[in-house]
Amino acid sequence: MSFDLGEFLLQTVPFTRFLDISFDKVEEGMAICRLSDRPDLHNHVGGPHAGALFTLAETASGAATLSAFSDQLSRAVPLPTTATIRYRKVAMGEVVAEARLLASPAEVVAQLDAGERPEFDVAVEIRNAENTPVAELTVTWTLRPNR
Repeated sequence: MSFDLGEFLLQTVPFTRFLDISFDKVEEGMAICRLSDRPDLHNHVGGPHAGALFTLAETASGAATLSAFSDQLSRAVPLPTTATIRYRKVAMGEVVAEARLLASPAEVVAQLDAGERPEFDVAVEIRNAENTPVAELTVTWTLRPNR
């Protein structure tokens, strides 16, 4: 990538700045994001609120998506269409989300080239500091052609 995608997202999506999400790694079709342990983001049991976990995972999925399709932004905008989250264990402390594109970028672009509005999934796993999975998220994204 020719630019810092994490910095781009922090500048263009103010909520990521509010949560202070950091971007550990962004490569084509993959992203790792981190949410520090902050008392102002805690829920009633002392861990990160479910909404903060969801936002961390959705942000990671967006970074993975943009890393794969940033060269298509002049003709299409990436948008999430659906998301499913499964909370597996109470999260405590700092958490890390790892997102991976489940589709072939070439196949998605081929659909866009054919005049279709492609949809594809990004899988995200959120882990605690002990590397234990605490939540899983699947986000379905689309590349909506610009009008």
